[in-house]
Amino acid sequence: MKRIQYHKYGGPEVMKLEDFGLRAPGKGEVDVKVSFAAINPIDWKVRNGHLKMVTGKKFPRGLGSDFSGTVISVGPGVTRFKVGDAVFGSAQIKDSGALGEAVIAPESFLAKKPAEVSFEEAACLGTPGITAWNGLIDKANLQSGAEVFINGCTGAVGESAVQIARMLGAKVSGSCSAQQRQRAEQMGVTRIFDYRTTDFSKVKERFDVVYDTAGMMTVATGLGLLRKGGVFLDINPTPGKFIRALVNGRLKPIICTARADILDGLAKAAGEGRLRLPIAVTVPLRDAIPQVIALEQGRKHNGKVVVAM
Repeated sequence: MKRIQYHKYGGPEVMKLEDFGLRAPGKGEVDVKVSFAAINPIDWKVRNGHLKMVTGKKFPRGLGSDFSGTVISVGPGVTRFKVGDAVFGSAQIKDSGALGEAVIAPESFLAKKPAEVSFEEAACLGTPGITAWNGLIDKANLQSGAEVFINGCTGAVGESAVQIARMLGAKVSGSCSAQQRQRAEQMGVTRIFDYRTTDFSKVKERFDVVYDTAGMMTVATGLGLLRKGGVFLDINPTPGKFIRALVNGRLKPIICTARADILDGLAKAAGEGRLRLPIAVTVPLRDAIPQVIALEQGRKHNGKVVVAM
């Protein structure tokens, strides 16, 4: 089989499309034949070595986290899936490897793909949907009627957060570029701010939850937009922010953390048509490396970049 992999941490030049042999799934693991994979910023952050304290020094390492496909074998103790099941989800960060013809993932990082959702669409849901869920439900305990502000509401995590918040009955405001305003309106964002021209420290509105899905808002600005008792969800966690959060319960740094109940919740929402992420580009595996490089260098798309196996 083939996958995009690398033999040392580094920049785009270390990525190669190479043959590899997939190990047998271990306890609680599932081996999936990949149909589609979606590219995420975490993919090149891992490759650059930013998380090597977690990912370790074993090489070669596969690239990629989010995927959809079909179960081809299961390890001991797996109860949620069987051979032939259509699934979607994420690879564990210490393993990665979704940008390949097959990948291994913990069963708790997967859900059955709803029949109403294509493999291509399902591949996009993992990291953005999980991250949105971690913030709004796990950390903020979002309730119906709450007012939410999503900074970066037309990015992948932002769109997931908008849709999940509205699904829970919240009223959603957000920021995006002027070019993306129509997309935000289509999703039901009621008050839209152009992030390029708005000084958020001077915005008068206050919210129950502020979620910085763009990772560009200062903690002071985010906290300043809160009502009494509100929480600021920060997608760009640092050691300093975790320390600050210990003394200020309104600050909630977010780390993408998959669980079976989250993946099943995303599957249900997608199957009901309440959670969808637009796809901008689909390329074959042989053409995926240039797409990763372009995204890493700042290229913007109106949707996800997906790789077909």
